[in-house]
Amino acid sequence: MSVDTSIRAVLRAPQVARVLLGSQIGRLPTASGPLALLLFARQSLSLAAAGLLVAAYTAGMAAGTPLLARAVDRWRQPPVLWAAAAVSGLGFGTVALTGGHLAGAITGAAVAGFGTPPLEACLRTLWPALLPPATVPTAYTLDIAVQEVIFVVGPLVTLLAVTVGGPAAGLLAAAVVQLAGTALYALSPAARAWRGVAAVRHWAGPLRVPRFGVTMLGVVGVGAAVGSIAVAATGYAEAAGDRRLSGWLLAAQAAGALVGGLAYTRARPGGPGRLPLLAAALTGGYLPLLLTPGPVPMAGLLALSGLALPPVLTAVFLTAERLAEPGTVAEAFAWVSTAFVVGSAAGSALTGASAGVRYGLVVAPAAALAGTAVLAAVALRDRRAAPLRASRGA
Repeated sequence: MSVDTSIRAVLRAPQVARVLLGSQIGRLPTASGPLALLLFARQSLSLAAAGLLVAAYTAGMAAGTPLLARAVDRWRQPPVLWAAAAVSGLGFGTVALTGGHLAGAITGAAVAGFGTPPLEACLRTLWPALLPPATVPTAYTLDIAVQEVIFVVGPLVTLLAVTVGGPAAGLLAAAVVQLAGTALYALSPAARAWRGVAAVRHWAGPLRVPRFGVTMLGVVGVGAAVGSIAVAATGYAEAAGDRRLSGWLLAAQAAGALVGGLAYTRARPGGPGRLPLLAAALTGGYLPLLLTPGPVPMAGLLALSGLALPPVLTAVFLTAERLAEPGTVAEAFAWVSTAFVVGSAAGSALTGASAGVRYGLVVAPAAALAGTAVLAAVALRDRRAAPLRASRGA
């Protein structure tokens, strides 16, 4: 008897819609938080300080997410999520109350990032418990695709709050939205019932597995490609004489990723074995951008460049789940997110340091090629080793 692996089957499963919605709402500050910090700093401090606050928030999030996920693996989800949301909210509130004190604002931003609830990792540990095994890859892809909505809605929430209540209101809105989403997720029966696997754990967690660490290097490359586009799109828009174009261009890429993810669910997402082909598609999608055509064709090319991202990340998360040792799955998922954030920051920095729009656009395909080559190498090695493992098991 075949199993229905469609999006409808996923969303109809008990509790899935609730935990997916709660996770998405709680993760809105990953997109709204940096903008709120930027607008607050430009009003109360300086443009240079704005960059420092966003960097502190990103660094805090990159450092805190794996540690919080490790606590989830060793304990339970709700207590860790509640504590994290409280710490992050305290950080946002600290920034709002600092006025013109740069050191206090940087500290608050770092705390806000460090306390970011690991909702993404927590949600993905629930899929095997809520869905049949054949449907889990579809759930991964759906989550990754819908995540693109965060980067559209999140900034809008900040802009609305700032318009109504001023720059500090954007920070408070991020804290409130984060807490609301965390509450919706953490109070669900699925989150309260989940327990980590009892196991003997190593201090390095999932990074103890060499292939997992190599896979994270590949994810850094993919993140660098995505992060570079945000800066390159801004440079393109300025060269075209209209800075507002950058928002439309990035929205086009996000729309492409959403379409690509939803379409991939209909193709019955496979496991890590598809990674080499998907990685090649991701790299190839960035190459046409080097043509730097007019704004309308450029938006179309950016939409195409986003199509392969959710399928690639789906295969990465399935790989991480398979490589993680017992009792480290949540932390493994968190490391994927952290590697992507670190890569995105590096890609933005490299593109910002490049001279000219076309040179900036070279970063994306180059980083994607490097990252996906590493991911493909891991997948191909596993494919060759599979028959040997099977024969030994026999």
